[in-house]
Amino acid sequence: MAEDVQLSSQQTEKLLQFQDLTGIEDMERCRYILDSHSWDLEVATQVTLNMREGTPSVYRPLPRTPPPVVASPPDQRVFLAVRSWQPTGLLGWSFFFVSYPFQFVYTTMMRLARFALSFIRADPRRTVTDPVRDVRIFIQNFEEKYGTEHPIFYRGTYYQAVNDAKQDLKFLLVYLHGDDHQDTDEFCRTVLCCREVINFIDSSFLFWACSVNSPEGYRVSQALRENTFPFLAVIVLRENRMTVVARLEGPTDSEVLIRRLNVIMNDNEASLIAARLERQERTMNQTIRRQQDEAYIESLRADQEKERRKREEQEIKAKIELEERNKILEEQRRKEDIRRQKIELADQIPEEPPESDFKAIRLMIKLPNGTRLERRFNREQSMKFLYYFVFCHSESPDSFQIVSFPRRTVPCEPTETCPEPPTFSEFGIENSEMLLVQDLEA
Repeated sequence: MAEDVQLSSQQTEKLLQFQDLTGIEDMERCRYILDSHSWDLEVATQVTLNMREGTPSVYRPLPRTPPPVVASPPDQRVFLAVRSWQPTGLLGWSFFFVSYPFQFVYTTMMRLARFALSFIRADPRRTVTDPVRDVRIFIQNFEEKYGTEHPIFYRGTYYQAVNDAKQDLKFLLVYLHGDDHQDTDEFCRTVLCCREVINFIDSSFLFWACSVNSPEGYRVSQALRENTFPFLAVIVLRENRMTVVARLEGPTDSEVLIRRLNVIMNDNEASLIAARLERQERTMNQTIRRQQDEAYIESLRADQEKERRKREEQEIKAKIELEERNKILEEQRRKEDIRRQKIELADQIPEEPPESDFKAIRLMIKLPNGTRLERRFNREQSMKFLYYFVFCHSESPDSFQIVSFPRRTVPCEPTETCPEPPTFSEFGIENSEMLLVQDLEA
């Protein structure tokens, strides 16, 4: 179905009704279901409910023990109807007197048979092996005999139906089918298959049914204490317990049944409303607690994250401080090494030659801070003594190079590759000369 097809006012009304009946929130899904059933609201609703409500909630975990059901509360409503027949006229009274002995014998024999049967299967729970199969066989036999027009049968066990009704806060209508009873056939044909009854039950109840001739049905009949057929029981959550609030026994018609079920629902709707409000309050409290827990966890996570960042910042800060301390210590060690080197190297500098020495050269040295030094050296000496002289001066930089004019670097510093620099004469310094000290760390 194309989404852009416009709906008529009648289709829109059916769409809203279908959504209200089924509780499906997705409008497009509702539209698709109605369209696939040719916009027959009744058929689409029944099929949808058959697929959903007629099947037990398999995704909901069942309790380990069956939910307790109060079978006979003090205020239980009991609707008991007995079919009576009054003879009229001479022919009627004659037929009554002739047939009464046979009816008495038949009724007595049937009661004795049922009484004996109750001893044979005194504990029917031991014989219940597949309750779902018992329910499925009953539904199959019912449809074969009376057709598919009937209320939506719950396709699970009795205890599953009770549990689902409790969880969903709905009325549960239980029907026990007496195959051998004289009023059963008429009740199924004229009441259960009546369209008004079908619509009423489908909209208001979970409907569970089973034959008392099956182990599952017989067990339920013993639990609900049925007396005659047709037998109907209404079960609802009251005071936190599933309770049989009403029993309808004996023949009836569709109008009377609907009227009585309405009375039962009105009498017990308050308990369902109270249960819904209590569940909503409990759910709201759980939601609030969950939100508080989530907020606490989020706050705890934020605090942990803040603490982690603070710890990382402290670690980084401590690392930086350690590196700075190491740098300071390294610088102090370097300066101490330089101070020690200056003391050691100062002792290695030869004495200044006299001016009268023809090999003496006079050098003027300008330090980076403007200080001027003057010293005489022997031109045959290594220029390393020039480096020692400048290096050992208190105002000299620790790392430097010396340049001459015209500009060229004076190779006076001893290195691993050249531990013995050339002499002044070898470098070309024969007379007095001006030298400049450049700070390599500036």
